[in-house]
Amino acid sequence: MGCGGTMSETEDQVALLIAAARDAMAHAHAPYSRFAVGAAVRLTDGSIVTGCNFENASYGLSLCAETVALATVNAQGRFADVAAIAVVGGAMDAAEEAMVTPCGRCRQVMNEAEQMAGRAIAIYCATPSGSRVTEHRIADLLPHAFGPADLGITPIRKS
Repeated sequence: MGCGGTMSETEDQVALLIAAARDAMAHAHAPYSRFAVGAAVRLTDGSIVTGCNFENASYGLSLCAETVALATVNAQGRFADVAAIAVVGGAMDAAEEAMVTPCGRCRQVMNEAEQMAGRAIAIYCATPSGSRVTEHRIADLLPHAFGPADLGITPIRKS
């Protein structure tokens, strides 16, 4: 698979998370960019919550897959239970698979999730087939991140 799962995720768990993200990607509403993205969030109890991008003709109102998935987790009162996130995506009519990484906004949302969880969250970026997988920490994807502490706020853990 190309991923060691060093943050307590086994290769089988990572493969299942990527498969869930790929399944969510199939439901992306991306008529403008034709770029579908799926995300899957594994919670500490092993359950998985998914999201896909949802575009809008007013581009600024579009929602990213990662943010949709994390907002759904929060709506379930489980924001502090996030353990890992997988992201897959690509052009709908592409002949070759590409690996995507979260955009800046999603990285900021993931940073907040990690602070709420109080532990490192594994972030897996993969091709839709899972043939290439990279594992990241938010500190690597978003160095010198802005967060609650910059506002003098201690993250409130909800769970």
